[in-house]
Amino acid sequence: MSIPLLICDDSNMARKQVVRSLPPAWDVDITFATNGVEGVEAIREGRGEMVFLDLTMPEMDGYGVLETIKAEGLKCMVIVISADIQPEARDRVTRLGALEFIRKPINSEKLLAVLQQFGLF
Repeated sequence: MSIPLLICDDSNMARKQVVRSLPPAWDVDITFATNGVEGVEAIREGRGEMVFLDLTMPEMDGYGVLETIKAEGLKCMVIVISADIQPEARDRVTRLGALEFIRKPINSEKLLAVLQQFGLF
């Protein structure tokens, strides 16, 4: 059974790069969101059991998405993929419930290692 995977990033190029970095044998059903508002709606609709989330987006940023997930008790696992590598950003997303923080541009080996670490692949 495929896993509903949400890729939430305002950059079309970044979304495509994430898709190219996915393990080929991983059975996922991909949904895209271009901002946090779309992302939260997709999660509410069950299209994001697994979420790859950018931090810097229009309308609602990644922090807002994480805060909404936490406040509403939405069931999903979030891996943040961002170019913002400040220690404060990493600490904040972890406190908000993200499983891990991966630096952009995404590295397929790093992504695979994180997925395996959490038993997701």
